[in-house]
Amino acid sequence: MLLVEFEHWRVHCPECGGVHVEQLDWLAKNPRYTERFALHVGNLCRTMTNKAVAELERLHDSTVKDLSKLYMAEQVRRAGMPAPRAIGIDEIAIHKGHDYRVVVSDLDRGRPIWFGGSGRTEADIDQFFVDLGPQKSAHIALAVMDMWRPFRTSVQKNAPNASVVFDKFHIVRHLSDALDQVRRDEYKRLQGKDRSYIKGQRYTLLSHRNNLTLDGRQSLKKLLAANKRLNTAYLLKESFGELWSYRTDRGARAFFEQWKQSLRWQRLEPYQKFARMIERHWDGIVTYCHHHNKVSLGLVEGLNNKIRVIQRSAYGYRDEAYLKLKVIASFLPALPENARLHPH
Repeated sequence: MLLVEFEHWRVHCPECGGVHVEQLDWLAKNPRYTERFALHVGNLCRTMTNKAVAELERLHDSTVKDLSKLYMAEQVRRAGMPAPRAIGIDEIAIHKGHDYRVVVSDLDRGRPIWFGGSGRTEADIDQFFVDLGPQKSAHIALAVMDMWRPFRTSVQKNAPNASVVFDKFHIVRHLSDALDQVRRDEYKRLQGKDRSYIKGQRYTLLSHRNNLTLDGRQSLKKLLAANKRLNTAYLLKESFGELWSYRTDRGARAFFEQWKQSLRWQRLEPYQKFARMIERHWDGIVTYCHHHNKVSLGLVEGLNNKIRVIQRSAYGYRDEAYLKLKVIASFLPALPENARLHPH
């Protein structure tokens, strides 16, 4: 351990009667470490777990966490709150059960900008717009979200110039659920050898073909050849993704009508239910076809996946303020070596 000895003046003030300590630029508010060391520890925490940093620097876990929070708070302070053009709204579960927090991302900058609320109600989204302010809210032209009504209601109320687009990946997830329901129905309906083809093939059927191993692809081929209804449901699911390739309302509608027509006489009630859901939410789906509203929906899903990874790495802490900083600051650039850590 390296010890640094220096003179530190304490001055008695005759006017106020108090004792004032000399402020040194290079010393953090906590006199047990320098500001430079705090920056060093905070930067390590960007790529290492807190436990690993604690072991490397021979610090207590709580000290590493405090220095990391100080570092991330300065990142967030410097970044400020942008005036986003396109936002993505999603929720994450922070505890077991239905305990959610809302995450709002700036899709042009590719990073989360807000984490908060106490659930996923309209009031929770309203709080984001309160923090953003009416002027910046009016600047929003596009809001990507799932089909949860409170999200849409809040956006329409607080960001009047924003077009709502329903997230492709949430919609496809509903279609995957419909395919899985067809699989379960077929398993119940069939007996003997016909049933054996389906047993244990849930992952094979629902995974993207490119993610399957050679054995997985062979199992999928055998399954689809053995069950005509599952083969039809699988092909319909795969083809539905073409909907997002259309650039006009008319083209998208013609495709969807043809897709629905393919459902006739197929006895795929989960798919019929899915088609009715699409009809109810058509306006928020077809909006994506408009050229000026083009946004990478893959970016939305990519951000959400990264946030979930960050969330899992922070499960050891019951400090929600820490999780909030971790989610937002992990997408921000590192602080420069000469940065000052402002007290918060």
